This record gives sequence, structure tokens and C-alpha cells, in this order.
Amino acid sequence: MPTTTTPADPAAEPGTETAPARDLAVLDNPAWHALRGPHRRFAQQHGVALRYDPEVSPFVALPDDAPSSAFDDLAALVGPGVELGLTGPVTNVPDGWEIGWAGDGVQMVAVGVDAQPDPEAVVLGAADVPEMLDLVARTEPGPFRPRTVELGTYLGIRREGRLVAMAGERMQPPGWTEVSAVCTDPDHRGQGLAARLVRAVVHGVRERGDEAILHASATNTGAIRLYERLGFEVRTPVRFVIARTPRG
Repeated sequence: MPTTTTPADPAAEPGTETAPARDLAVLDNPAWHALRGPHRRFAQQHGVALRYDPEVSPFVALPDDAPSSAFDDLAALVGPGVELGLTGPVTNVPDGWEIGWAGDGVQMVAVGVDAQPDPEAVVLGAADVPEMLDLVARTEPGPFRPRTVELGTYLGIRREGRLVAMAGERMQPPGWTEVSAVCTDPDHRGQGLAARLVRAVVHGVRERGDEAILHASATNTGAIRLYERLGFEVRTPVRFVIARTPRG
């Protein structure tokens, strides 16, 4: 069983995130800075390890200069045999951990996106989660949990009442918001729905004073080309790891 899975309360600790808007440094470890800042309400902590509430997101986080004991803290936080997502500067797991998947990606910044609301887009909420999970299962845009919708604004487009495309907000390091869960039903691709929703999500992000980022698999060249056409630029390569804690 996990030990000390109490919600983190960085507001009561020295070093709580107060980074100025659009500090590029926070993008090198976005989950860590999000969980110590705008997303601290979703954070659970043990030692130096942080994670999102597992109903919200599978991502965990370690500090840039994580000590050798950090993975012990992480294992204690999530429990034995649990799958989790790692990104940021620390992704090399120690002996005894299992790697389920690892891959390279890119982090992109919305430097030239012509952001605008979309008249057909609707805000999705808790009542829409079953449809959202079904669309994710059919399109595989990345991790999406029953409460992921709570991380930010999610927008969708419906056709004949059916959800056929969506995009929304995931990690929020201070000054930035990640565009995520961009997906379109296979029967409705080629209509520009994803592009429209991305522009609308970026519009909302900018309305509250943040700038948008997103992450894409390095092998998903089609998606990267789409995002570049929309006005995103590659900032840096990233590494994603899906790992499982020791089974005990």
C-alpha cells in the first residue's frame, strides 16, 4: 500500500511556485511545476515525489536535482506494481522497475497560432466523460482518466448529437497551459475539426493570460506538421516513459 499519500500543500511550504508568467525554465519539468503551482489541488506527495491524483492523470514528477532516494519516495507514494507516466529531466528508472513503453517526443510552443473561438465548439464536462473516454479509446491521443476533464477546459464538436472531436487543457506549469487530448473520430477526419478546436483552446488559454504548449510523439510527423501549420514551433525534444513500480 502507498504510504503518506496526503495531498501536497506547497502553499504552506518554502519554494512554492511563484514563477513569472511564461518563464521558459518551467517547461523543462512541466508536471513538477504544475503540481507545485496551478495544479497543486490535484497533487499527492511523499518525500520529494509528486503525482497527480490517479483518477485525474497518470503523470508523476520529481525535482530536477532529484536525489537517489527519489524513486523510493515515488514507489512509496504510488504503491507496488502501479503504472505511471514520467517526463522531464528524470526518466531513467532504477533496477526493479519495469518499462512498459518509452519514446521520444517534441515540445511545441504556440508562437504564431491564430487563436480564435469556434462557434460549433461546446464545453465538455463531467456528464460528457463517458463519450470522451469512448472517443479516446478509439483514437488513442494519450492518457485520459475519468477526472482528466477537471484539469482545464475541454471543447468538443458534435455531429447529430455524437461527440466526434475534442481538445482540451492538461498540465499547467505557471504561465503556460498544455493543449492535449486532440482527437477526431476516424469517420470525421479531413474536415479540419482538430485544427479548429486547437485554435479555440489556445484562444481560451490566452484569454486568461497563459500561453499554450503541446507535446507530440516524434514519430507522429503528420500531427507535428499540422501543429506547425497552425503556428506552433518545436522548442525542445522530450522523453516519455511509462513505467511500473516494483511489485514488492
